[in-house]
Amino acid sequence: MKQKMTAAEKREARWAYLFVFPTMLGLIVLNFYPFFNTIYQSFCKTGDFGRGNRFVGPANYQQVLTRAETWQSLWNTIKYAIIEVPFGIIIALLLAVLLNKKIAGRSAYRTIFFLPMVCAPAAVAMVWKWLYNTQFGLLNNIFHTKIEWISNPKIAWISIGIIGVWSIIGYNMVLFIGGLQEIPGDYYEAASIDGATGIRAFFHITLPLLSPTTFFIVQTRIIGALTIFDLMFMVMDKTNVALPKVQSIVYLFYQYAFTNGDKGYGATLVMVLVVFIMIVTVILQKAEKHIVYHN
Repeated sequence: MKQKMTAAEKREARWAYLFVFPTMLGLIVLNFYPFFNTIYQSFCKTGDFGRGNRFVGPANYQQVLTRAETWQSLWNTIKYAIIEVPFGIIIALLLAVLLNKKIAGRSAYRTIFFLPMVCAPAAVAMVWKWLYNTQFGLLNNIFHTKIEWISNPKIAWISIGIIGVWSIIGYNMVLFIGGLQEIPGDYYEAASIDGATGIRAFFHITLPLLSPTTFFIVQTRIIGALTIFDLMFMVMDKTNVALPKVQSIVYLFYQYAFTNGDKGYGATLVMVLVVFIMIVTVILQKAEKHIVYHN
């Protein structure tokens, strides 16, 4: 038989709901409502002169799924993720292992590598556009070349990927350092007694015990890379001939929803990306059981 709540328990429950309410309100206003509104708009077409929404059914999805630019943009996004995710993780892991040791100036090095995370995206884009400039850029002046780093369709996506790797290394490094500090030192002492070298200890102790952190970073960075927008928007000009081979699907959404004023088509692009990310996430969750070490 269920017992009635006492006056003190009721008062405690009211305070609990009161403290939870702002968070729930924020989720509804900032997450749930925009999500369902986006689904609704994907079945609509913006009226003339931006007035209202006109229901068109699956017409937007038919257009999105049959246009070559959609698949090209999705492929561009995947290519960016192929560069940013693995290289950003590998370099950050090596730096984390190095900076987790007691070396002179360790705090200063950590700060230097984390600086790109606190820099304004506009400042980052401006600096890298100068580095990549064909005529006056630092890279071409150092190597005495005239490479079109961001205007050559064949290499522009690689150049953008390099910026992404540089920007995210510090964030990944901090997460790895946190994971490394959770590994008990007894494992390394036992391995040293058994004659294991630093490299063997890295592959047989560090990597397995760090796999939960690594998996978390991989999953979050894949989602982050698939939703890339600001970097491409600020580095790639609209007149850039390489833009069609570089623009992400979120960039394409921005063009249709805000530049062209077709919010229904833009919402459809977002839903296609959401479905793709969900598929990738499900695959990663299935793989977690086989690649993540559990005590």
